[in-house]
Amino acid sequence: MAKDTSKMYRNQVMYSIFVRNYSEEGNFDAVRRDLDRIQKLGVDIIWLLPIHPIGKIARKGLLGSPYAISDYREINPEYGTLDDFIALVKAIHEHGMKCIIDVVYNHTSPDSWLMQHHPEWFFRREDGSFGNKVGEWLDVVDLDYSQLGLWDYQIQTLKQWAQIVDGFRCDVAPLIPLDFWLKARQEVEVIRPGCLWLSESVEPIFTIENRDRGFVSLSDSEIFQAFDICYEYDVFAIFRGYLEGRQSLAEYAKMVNLQEAVYPDNYVKLRYLENHDNLRASFIIQEESPLLNWTAFIYFQKGLTLLYAGQEVGDHNLPDLFDKDVVRWNTGADFTWLLSRLYTIKKHPGLTDSRYDVQALPHEILYARHRFGKRQLTGIFSMKGQTSLLSTGIPDGVYTNLIDNSEVRIKAGKLSCKGKPIIFESNRESLQ
Repeated sequence: MAKDTSKMYRNQVMYSIFVRNYSEEGNFDAVRRDLDRIQKLGVDIIWLLPIHPIGKIARKGLLGSPYAISDYREINPEYGTLDDFIALVKAIHEHGMKCIIDVVYNHTSPDSWLMQHHPEWFFRREDGSFGNKVGEWLDVVDLDYSQLGLWDYQIQTLKQWAQIVDGFRCDVAPLIPLDFWLKARQEVEVIRPGCLWLSESVEPIFTIENRDRGFVSLSDSEIFQAFDICYEYDVFAIFRGYLEGRQSLAEYAKMVNLQEAVYPDNYVKLRYLENHDNLRASFIIQEESPLLNWTAFIYFQKGLTLLYAGQEVGDHNLPDLFDKDVVRWNTGADFTWLLSRLYTIKKHPGLTDSRYDVQALPHEILYARHRFGKRQLTGIFSMKGQTSLLSTGIPDGVYTNLIDNSEVRIKAGKLSCKGKPIIFESNRESLQ
């Protein structure tokens, strides 16, 4: 784990934006004009998907993937100029938020600046041809990190952008040697003290398969040595398995609890229902009550909450990465009231440093607790929107649901759940 990672990241919310598909204009200025609305959602950090030019050779779709980068040191002209980008970052800062950008260091487009000037820095297959280690990524070629000259170039590039932005989300970071990330973190810190490092860690099976083929593939425990935050793909497959009826809620709760034991004390996981690589939450959770409960739960989880632009209006469509496919902002739904309220709860100091556990109860209820000192925050989430009567170890009394200020009554140790999410503070329960 990065030893200086702050637990305060657990009190923060990140908002992810794919500039091309955020608006009809598809540029930095359109994002800048919407910052007031984003801020009101309750956002601390804005993450911009790759902002660099896209390669033309082997493109997927008409416009190409932003992850097939042709020049790490330039701005995609479709989005605007460098001055436009700097103006956007300045406006983000003026709204009290930070800005991080995507770093895609495993590969480039086949016609990238690096390929033209340093072909010796690229991975070659056994037959000597350029290619990639992940077969379906046909629009990119992989870099070769046994070449130390590549390390210097990449770190200098990070230092260039660190003069403007507050941190980096690093695409498939586990496929790049840990020593590179450790060196990069150390050098960037001189330019941007407190720089935020987010790793797109990968699914366990992906790690196993890559290692079996003889390639670098870092586990979360290794990634945490250099990064502040990593994805929660270690539990996400079970979350999806539960929604699809293949796994139980108890299996999911068990894996969440395991994180408390296997990661360092200051671990921070990125908590999400969706991201740009996965189906929209409102598409896979189509009933409103379960969606509200799952949304409240990811805010309550120990970690940094991620929202993907459009999630706040329940957009069902996952924007295409390869063509123009604007977020459906006019869905008729608006969860701003819930997100802004959950953001207030997210700032509770009890979520910063606690003993955290989750239990799966009958009627598809997740019962979660943050215990700190003599107090605790309790979260009750009905994942099927069902009504049920729960037993608790909390003293009888009337409490306040921090989500909507409604009363939470406990009598004879029993609490009535009416299918809506509940979060309240009380004296701490004894360990169970």
